[in-house]
Amino acid sequence: MTDVAFSSSKPSFSPLRLQDRSLAWQVGAVVLGTLFLALSSYIEVPMVPVPVTMQTFAVTLIGALYGWRLGAITIAAWLVEGAVGFPVLSGGAAGASHFVGPTGGYLFAFPLVGALVGWLAERGWNGNRVVLAFVAMLLGNLACLVLGTMWLAAMIGAEQAVTFGFLPFLLGGLLKSALGAATLMALPGGKAKPANP
Repeated sequence: MTDVAFSSSKPSFSPLRLQDRSLAWQVGAVVLGTLFLALSSYIEVPMVPVPVTMQTFAVTLIGALYGWRLGAITIAAWLVEGAVGFPVLSGGAAGASHFVGPTGGYLFAFPLVGALVGWLAERGWNGNRVVLAFVAMLLGNLACLVLGTMWLAAMIGAEQAVTFGFLPFLLGGLLKSALGAATLMALPGGKAKPANP
């Protein structure tokens, strides 16, 4: 049978090979990942009610590099840091109030997005197949927008939520997905050998 994107039962690509590392390495990766996510939060374009940031770029890249389990754990750890008061959210914001405000749906979507992109990357949607890597990251960005917009709709209505919480972010999602796929391809080991069928 020919190579199928979903056929691999083991991760076929991981330039960091975190699944093969010790617990100490994995904990260190989580810490570095939360720092990367925090830094991405400071790159923002203020908009109302939801700012444009590089967070989804970081979330999808963490998922693709760390795999679905460790990626989701890392993103959840970063959100906990923000909830307890560390200035790691958009523009250095912090506090649990951000999880019940207009951005709450997007924040809660992040671990799911990282897990989705990581799961797809482990099945070959990665730097070895740059078009599939782009599609995986685009699906992650769309999932974040859909979930965030649904949350926002409960606060300001569906039409306003789509107008202010979905449409303005589509172009950014496309660009961040392309940048994420290019980053994966450029990393050492980005062109992994195909998994055995």
